[in-house]
Amino acid sequence: MPTRRVSPQEARTMMEQEGFRYVDVRSTAEFTAGHPSESYNVPVANSGPGGMTPNPDFVAVMEASFPHDAKLVIGCMAGGRSARACAMLEQAGYTQIVDQRAGFDGARDNMGQILEAGWSRAGLPVETGAGGDLSYEALVKNRA
Repeated sequence: MPTRRVSPQEARTMMEQEGFRYVDVRSTAEFTAGHPSESYNVPVANSGPGGMTPNPDFVAVMEASFPHDAKLVIGCMAGGRSARACAMLEQAGYTQIVDQRAGFDGARDNMGQILEAGWSRAGLPVETGAGGDLSYEALVKNRA
């Protein structure tokens, strides 16, 4: 069954009313620059000199941090990485995940025009910084 995709506003409502938690799968640098309030950071890929490379620990950190029946909204910058992350999580046995389409910034067309506003452009609550106990660094430490 394909992953359910929701708008940023629907994701926020699910968090407020249904107990979903937001997992931002962007790099730690992107997350630190700005992320949905109260979101966790588990990068599905890491940025390096050659561009983005898959994070080999993604599923292991997720499994150490969230049970397979956790209610999770998965988001990224524009929707591509979150779709990949959802597929990986479903394959690992997660049953209650949704993909927040349009990501943090927004979905764009080939000319760079916004097709759908993302979390930040929709005016939803945003924080900056590493995220404290919700940061990737903290989640990795808890896994050990």
